[in-house]
Amino acid sequence: MERSGVITFQGSPLTLIGPALRAGERAPGFSVIDGELKPVSLKDFDGKTKIISVTPSLDTPVCDLQLRRFNAEAAKMPGDRVVLNISMDLPFAIARFCTSAGIDKVKALSDHREASFGAAYGVLIKELRLLARSIFIIDKNDVIQYVEIVPDITSHPDYDKALSAAAKL
Repeated sequence: MERSGVITFQGSPLTLIGPALRAGERAPGFSVIDGELKPVSLKDFDGKTKIISVTPSLDTPVCDLQLRRFNAEAAKMPGDRVVLNISMDLPFAIARFCTSAGIDKVKALSDHREASFGAAYGVLIKELRLLARSIFIIDKNDVIQYVEIVPDITSHPDYDKALSAAAKL
């Protein structure tokens, strides 16, 4: 399934691959990898509220700031919550970035191998093979409670709105 007209990059429209997920729907499974090339799936976080921050590439200023913001917020969250950042960056680049930036509260993960997260969550950009900037909040029962797909991938998400939605769970 391809969707046009949802996002742009510097004013140019892009095509998203995958469904348009909505609050109230069951969160689809996915398989990504961590910095040690180990597989990670949605099931690894059963029983926790999941805040998923999605970034095109950590080597861009907005993605850098987005990950740093969620790392700072994750430090204040109770233990029944987990913050993930998923991008198409290589696992080694993610590990290097997190080490140099002091990112230690967010689990930074890579979808580069299979793009299964991007396709399942409808945020895989066909033209760039990157992920669209977005946020998904998933409750302890794996039901999506909040979705934001940022209209222009060079813009920031609405951090306050996402964090407020997560705080209600």
